[in-house]
Amino acid sequence: MTTGNHNHTHARRPDWAALAVAVVLSAIAAVIFFDVNRLESSGGYSGIGPATVPEVIAFCLVGLAIWTVVAAFRGDFPEREHQEFPPVIWIVGGLAAQMLLLTTAGFSIATGILFAMTAAGFGKRKLWISIPAGIALAFVVWIAFAQLLQLSLPAGPLERLFF
Repeated sequence: MTTGNHNHTHARRPDWAALAVAVVLSAIAAVIFFDVNRLESSGGYSGIGPATVPEVIAFCLVGLAIWTVVAAFRGDFPEREHQEFPPVIWIVGGLAAQMLLLTTAGFSIATGILFAMTAAGFGKRKLWISIPAGIALAFVVWIAFAQLLQLSLPAGPLERLFF
């Protein structure tokens, strides 16, 4: 008959979220390695060419993936807090709305809606205030980038109304 604490006999369960992160890191490294193999490897006399930096990044990602797997099995990651999904849905919805509206509604309106939906994700759900405020702020940004710096940002009806 044994006495004492039996907690040491049970194997630790791996951190499945960390293992998922390791898989994603490995997949990104694989894509980079695949892409690097299509580049011309002429490094000239120095041996450094267009594939050198992507190869270094891919090797670093593989190293991070291995480190993450080891940490996942050792239980080195701190316990994560409970994730609230409604704020994430607001923000991802705002990003999707911006991508869908950017070419038709223009930068100011699309980014104003992103601003308002992000604010809603952080608890400010008065969209009748945050949408116009976001559009106004985004319009100022559009003026700075498109008019002053001469960079190309999508113009919509609001931008065409003034410029």
